[in-house]
Amino acid sequence: MARERKKAILALEDGTVYEGYGFGAAVTETGEVCFNTSMTGYQEILTDPSYRGQFVTMTCPLIGNYGVSEVDAESSQIHVRGFVIEELCEVPSNWRSEQSLHQYLESAGVPGIEGIDTRALTKRLREVGAMRATLCTDGSLDADGAVAAAQQAPPMQGSDFVKEVTTPGSYQWDPESKLSREWTIVNPSYHGPVEEDGREVYKPLADPKYRIVAYDFGIKRNILRSLRQHGFEVEVVNSRTPASEVLDRNPDGVFLSNGPGDPAALDYIHDEVKQIIDKKPVFGICLGHQVLAHAFGGSTFKLKFGHRGGNHPVKDLRSGKIAITSQNHGFAAAGESLPSHIEVTHINLNDDTVEGMRHRDYPVFSVQYHPEAAPGPSDASYFFEEFANLIDQTR
Repeated sequence: MARERKKAILALEDGTVYEGYGFGAAVTETGEVCFNTSMTGYQEILTDPSYRGQFVTMTCPLIGNYGVSEVDAESSQIHVRGFVIEELCEVPSNWRSEQSLHQYLESAGVPGIEGIDTRALTKRLREVGAMRATLCTDGSLDADGAVAAAQQAPPMQGSDFVKEVTTPGSYQWDPESKLSREWTIVNPSYHGPVEEDGREVYKPLADPKYRIVAYDFGIKRNILRSLRQHGFEVEVVNSRTPASEVLDRNPDGVFLSNGPGDPAALDYIHDEVKQIIDKKPVFGICLGHQVLAHAFGGSTFKLKFGHRGGNHPVKDLRSGKIAITSQNHGFAAAGESLPSHIEVTHINLNDDTVEGMRHRDYPVFSVQYHPEAAPGPSDASYFFEEFANLIDQTR
């Protein structure tokens, strides 16, 4: 029996209202609405902790066509506040699918809206900027009430969502040691699952060569997989773990993960990272990159509508090479705020924002984008090997 389509609304704080049909959970939520230009990977996007507090709009018009598979999740739960799409595929066609997108959101208590003009919404966000919004799929608010709720919602600036997504305690990633039973992007350089005779099989991994500590600000599973596949034994720790405790573990290096919210609101993290950068090799991704900018003495700022998708061009200023990258961030490091001992190594070719940097004196570097992809291209996967080489050079 076909699912009954019930009317829903998405209201922006500037008074713009879009009418569509609800799917997923029948609830009302507020958050910041943004857009992602990826053609695939909607499940990875939904479960990326970096989207905490946000409604994600997919610019690809048809979503849900390959369903949902638990092994593709980037964390243990959905983190977006709501999902905004043009057209929902109710009956997925994929031998790996375990449930539909509607069922997935409904079971998690997360609302979705379909049947709206996502092109018009995306153009609006590009013109005005990311905005607070209300997504109502339960009929509890009319248009005026939804706009008022959006205007009263807390802004993304000043928000600390890291405290909501970080691990409550430390743990070792790879509990099965040599055998990783985690799905990863199939790549000839990786030792991960491959398809043989129509089924997924997992190849054994080599013994790890390096022992690192990873700060969890909202870490994605594919970052952990990528680190393990490149020879790292990873201990994941809570975002509030003191630098002294990390240094007492005497790791070969320290990793700073991705995560949600405003990096300027994380003073307690900046202070701990400052105590590590002159003592251990450090690699930061996304929020980890922004945290390093503050630890170096620089600052960050909010982008007008952010960078989210799998098609962002980045230039390596050292080699002149261009990579197409996977990105998800609404804030950026202010290049002019960085001190002279910090070298900007990569820039975004769309707006010249800082996409990578390194310390001139210490073995510390970071990138704003996602070398682990999921979803997205794997042009930048070499950064995990670069981290390994940096540790080798400084041991």
